[in-house]
Amino acid sequence: CKVLMTYEPKTAPFDPRFPNQNQTKYCYQSYLDFHRCEKVKGQGDQVCKYFKNVYSSMCPNSWVERWDGQRDEGTFAGHI
Repeated sequence: CKVLMTYEPKTAPFDPRFPNQNQTKYCYQSYLDFHRCEKVKGQGDQVCKYFKNVYSSMCPNSWVERWDGQRDEGTFAGHI
């Protein structure tokens, strides 16, 4: 008996603060929101997971890797 699992891809929902096709700001803001949320609520909080899902969907991996590296080095320009 085979069990088939269905996969439903999800992407970030529409955010009226970012109505244009260029979603760079949405990506960056979601990255900041995730880390701010974790700073306040602690790692692994379910509320923060929403922001992680959004930035994981919207941001290129190379950007996230660079920002993570900059945060580790203390050179990240964003205010978290």
